[in-house]
Amino acid sequence: MAVPKITIKKGREKPIRNRHPWIFSGAVSTATNAVDGRLVTVVDHKDRFLARGYWNSKSQIQVRILSWEDDAIDDAWWRRMLSRAWQSRAQYQAGAGLPDNHACRIVNAENDYMPGLVLDRYGDCFVLQAQTLFIDRHKDKIANILHAQFDAKHVFERSDIDLRRQEGLDQTVGSLVGGPPPDSLILNEGALYHVDIVRGHKTGFYLDQRRNRQKLHDLVQSSPSASGSPPSLLNLFSYSGGFAIAAQRDSNLRAVNVDSSRAALELAEKNFALNEYDKRSSGLSAEHIQADGFDYLRYCVGEGARFDYVVLDPPKFAGHKRQVARAARGYKDLNLNAFRLVKEGGYMMTFSCSGAISRDLFQKIVFAALTDSGRQAQIVEQLSAAPDHPVALTFPEGEYLKGLLLRVY
Repeated sequence: MAVPKITIKKGREKPIRNRHPWIFSGAVSTATNAVDGRLVTVVDHKDRFLARGYWNSKSQIQVRILSWEDDAIDDAWWRRMLSRAWQSRAQYQAGAGLPDNHACRIVNAENDYMPGLVLDRYGDCFVLQAQTLFIDRHKDKIANILHAQFDAKHVFERSDIDLRRQEGLDQTVGSLVGGPPPDSLILNEGALYHVDIVRGHKTGFYLDQRRNRQKLHDLVQSSPSASGSPPSLLNLFSYSGGFAIAAQRDSNLRAVNVDSSRAALELAEKNFALNEYDKRSSGLSAEHIQADGFDYLRYCVGEGARFDYVVLDPPKFAGHKRQVARAARGYKDLNLNAFRLVKEGGYMMTFSCSGAISRDLFQKIVFAALTDSGRQAQIVEQLSAAPDHPVALTFPEGEYLKGLLLRVY
């Protein structure tokens, strides 16, 4: 059988030569012997080698590139690439003073040159997310390499994401190696967190926000409430209370966690108790309120509530360019009302995890909200994902999480 080959239209090969990992349908001239979910060789209009990747005719991104070299994508390639990603995280862990087996992201899809694969580690339990048909077909091989090469006791699949529908795949959750993960897995980041690998958001926890949780903790330590009373935090879209738990460590901060999910708030309550915050004799406290984030912000504005710190970490509003306008309206509404709630000289952390919203656009949206609020604010710091979530320089779309730390007047 002839080698499966994708020929690129004349003049459309520049992004490939610049090592962007996606080839869209509009750049494809012909597909010869290409089978969905299988490897293909990519060539230019003169039949010169460009890259090797995998094909899916059902996706708008028809080729995802694995290598720009004439490599064999075999078991040795997988072992080499996984080892490279592993070693880079080991360096990060050591530099951050974290234990070798600490939770972190091991593979960040295209950003680690393994498009469609996300791999998070929680001790000796690994959580794999197969985003594409090709990765889905190779997930057992990957799981076995993790078990043999990196001593993974459990490899659990959390491929329950909408992206799979674009690949013609159903959502899948289940064990690949070692049976179900432990029910009571606990992560120690100075504060303690329950991690629900089977049912929790993402792969069980928001590892990407680790550094920003620590920043909030440090900020609370260095910036006591101007009134002398215990400082207050509104943690919106709180999930399991990560930002509040981090902020309350070493402080008597009062926190309000707001989420639409009762299960998420119950996990936040467990985390508050796990850290024994409920046993302190200081004024430290936590409320856990089930509500729509937009509605609760409006309620707080109407009640004249004020907080020393406000954290906005909403879910993804825009997965595609066609959703950007609606997402922008949502972000502006959230930030407008949040600005109205921050005490004079207080702080706001605001985030977008929408890949379709660029950092520049997000800042412009927040600026527009600030203007309408009548407040003033300074950018103290640009925020991003933790270092175990690197972004390939040739793939700016990989920077999905962007945020701002603002001081508000």
